[in-house]
Amino acid sequence: MLRKLFVAAVFVVGAAQPLLADNAVDPQADFKAFREYFTKRFPKVQLDDFVNGPYSMDEGLRKQWKAIEEFPPYEFAVDHGKEAFAKPFKNGKTLGDCFPNKGVGIRQNYPYFDTKSGEVITLELALNQCLEANGEKPLDYTSQEMAALTAYMAFTSRGKPFDIKIPNDPRALAAYRSGEEYFYTRRGQLNFSCASCHVQSPGGHIRTEVLAPALGILNAMPIFRSEWGNMGTITRRFQTCNSQVRGVPLPGQDVLYRNVEYYLSYMGNGLPISGPGARP
Repeated sequence: MLRKLFVAAVFVVGAAQPLLADNAVDPQADFKAFREYFTKRFPKVQLDDFVNGPYSMDEGLRKQWKAIEEFPPYEFAVDHGKEAFAKPFKNGKTLGDCFPNKGVGIRQNYPYFDTKSGEVITLELALNQCLEANGEKPLDYTSQEMAALTAYMAFTSRGKPFDIKIPNDPRALAAYRSGEEYFYTRRGQLNFSCASCHVQSPGGHIRTEVLAPALGILNAMPIFRSEWGNMGTITRRFQTCNSQVRGVPLPGQDVLYRNVEYYLSYMGNGLPISGPGARP
């Protein structure tokens, strides 16, 4: 099995693949190496600023971003999500009844590993589980409704650091490893991995797009993309990336998507929630 080793930031030439190592799973060591790789590669970027993706890499884009933030395009989604969160179900309960603190200020704790089901529970999955448990129809994971709900929850957690736990449970470690492997595995006709863009090439360009670093990449989710003209969930972002490399996207909240979200979120531990965000 592949295991990411960023020690000395050594990569197979042209592969953006980690060095081969033993099968031991050590998230803390991975976290340290991951953090050191990005901070050494981009010494001028303040650690917390990595959550701003391309705006931490490109001064021209940063100026545009500051102008956009004066009238943020995701504001409507936050308002809509707040209303939807408080809207009673047919049984009189609300989404807030399914979450600690009524869902306010808790986004930084997702995803988490559920020891009962033995699976990773993301925020998007938790929202649909709540809807179904209360007799309501689940939302499409790429819908504007799902994006609005997660935008609202992210907004209430702004500034709070990611705090993702990986319990000492073989199933949790296996989920973490699965997400790590998915992140570094090449796929699609273009033979790209997630790491090809977000580890090997952050700050570079694909056409007109400045590639974001993997460090802190999920802290700004969900995002409004000018390319889309609307909001995008984490699921939409993953599926779009698969399509862009001419691969086959997985179904929404497939276990592999949840596992890679688990891995990346853990790598973002300690960095502040900045979502919802806006991107070109």
